[in-house]
Amino acid sequence: MAQVTVQRHIAAPVDRVFQAVAHIENFAKAVPQISNVEFLTESHVGVGTRFRETRVMHGKEASTELEVTEYEPNDRVRLVADSHGTVWDTVFTVKPANGGTDLEMVMDAKAYKLLAKLMNPLVCRMISKYVAADMDAVKAYCEGDSDDATQSTSV
Repeated sequence: MAQVTVQRHIAAPVDRVFQAVAHIENFAKAVPQISNVEFLTESHVGVGTRFRETRVMHGKEASTELEVTEYEPNDRVRLVADSHGTVWDTVFTVKPANGGTDLEMVMDAKAYKLLAKLMNPLVCRMISKYVAADMDAVKAYCEGDSDDATQSTSV
């Protein structure tokens, strides 16, 4: 199993940061590499929400289907994807700290096919820079004065 962990301190309230990572439409607004989100369920927020995220990587679009498997408001959200022989299990946690919020993202890659087992350590090193860029984008989004960053989507 390979793991990527990225942390950021964000000068914004916990609820704003949680809304940015746990509400898929907000996350797509925050991260410029995401070119499209298609919901596969009626629900757009909370446990059971399934969606297809398309993002630009290396100049090409790549799509991944994800499901929200855990959702604790203003605490954590878990997204799981099964892609190319690997289960990608990502947990975002938020905690109040120093007048703002500490955001942590832990992504576990659990390979179940031989090729994926061999490739995942290399893939995770590559993905870690993309994840760091996503977290920087969330930080900028939450710390900005944009109306998008302050709006919330109810559960």
